[in-house]
Amino acid sequence: MLTAFARAFRTPDLRKKLLFTLFMIVVFRIGSVLPLPNVNVKVLADTAQAAKNSNKLYGLVDLFSGGALLKLSVFALGIMPYITASIILQLLTVVIPRLEALKKEGQAGTTKITQYTRYLTVGLAILQGTGIVAMASTGQLFQGVSGGNDILYDTGIFPIVTMVVCMVAGTATIMWLGELVTDRGVGNGMSILIFTQVVAVFPAQFWSIYKSKGAFVFALVIIVGLAIMAGVVFVEQAQRRIPVQYAKRMVGRRMYGGTSTYIPLKVNQAGIIPVIFASSLLYLPVLATQLWPNTKWLQKVQPYLQQDNPWHMGVFFVFIIFFTYFYVAITFNPTEVADNMKKYGGFIPGIRPGRPTAEYLDYVLTRITTPGALYLGLVALIPMVAFALLKATNDFPFGGTSILIIVGVGLDTVKQIESQLQQRNYEGFLR
Repeated sequence: MLTAFARAFRTPDLRKKLLFTLFMIVVFRIGSVLPLPNVNVKVLADTAQAAKNSNKLYGLVDLFSGGALLKLSVFALGIMPYITASIILQLLTVVIPRLEALKKEGQAGTTKITQYTRYLTVGLAILQGTGIVAMASTGQLFQGVSGGNDILYDTGIFPIVTMVVCMVAGTATIMWLGELVTDRGVGNGMSILIFTQVVAVFPAQFWSIYKSKGAFVFALVIIVGLAIMAGVVFVEQAQRRIPVQYAKRMVGRRMYGGTSTYIPLKVNQAGIIPVIFASSLLYLPVLATQLWPNTKWLQKVQPYLQQDNPWHMGVFFVFIIFFTYFYVAITFNPTEVADNMKKYGGFIPGIRPGRPTAEYLDYVLTRITTPGALYLGLVALIPMVAFALLKATNDFPFGGTSILIIVGVGLDTVKQIESQLQQRNYEGFLR
């Protein structure tokens, strides 16, 4: 593998792509630590640290923003507005016929949907940025922590609007950086930036474990984390290959077809999206308790919203399973796949083309989605179980959405580099 890395850097064009990707990551990290105007950096740092120690929810928010949100930096919103907009457009494609028609138009339709995604991203960034700055100005950004009212120097209209504009501009810049990495770098740009956000907080977490728990616990966390990562890699690469045979056909004077291929159905067909859906849905009652703390029924529900509560874990697990089936049903249409196979003369050996093929694909997909949904639920529960047992999620940084993002993006990027190496007759990373 190290030899493959050396050969990748010896290839001029591939070396240029790798260095360009690393440069974009450096620019992204600089923007993540560059504070917004009108922010008292010293007070904010002390307040954010106290908030993370008192409420583990702030640590989760800090993880997804790469430490940028709690620093109120230019890139405080991170890539999440774009991810949310992409998910919304993907779901609306199934509901709105116009978007579905655009999706089938090929490159032109995809370009139009991407444009809509950008507009929606800016709109979401304005809403989220306004909410965050408004909470910071009123002292509600870090509830229950002293110093929350002194984060901003000035709470006037012009400074507040300037901060919101800077945050929205930061989100637009992140979109631009991601598209540059996709076009001129290696891998999917948005995925690389998400990977960078998650990995950015790992050194601080490792150092905290080493200082507070000692070398033995630190080594134990590393060993268990590597074992979990190996298991996640195994499941992420697992797939059911449906054999497909294409009949020979004459087009003009040439013979086409007669080849064999397969349809790869992954065990984790939905990726990380169900975990994001479930987390967002469970965050709504937590947000409601913060906005209306004096409501009686919310006060009764609040103990069940803690991460170490068994009811919270159970509901979270059920939501992940539900959203896994829901997202797979939206993104993979067996009927459409069967029709395309029939159109080009393809068939599954032993299965008649058309409706029987669609029913067979639906049957297989339903069966392999079950272990995939259970796997996602168990991996997502790792931080919560660690919190219940160790009383501190920071003692186990591996697990949940972070490990899924790291493994998923890492595998995809390595495979893309490997494919480019194989085009130049070099051995790949995974050989």
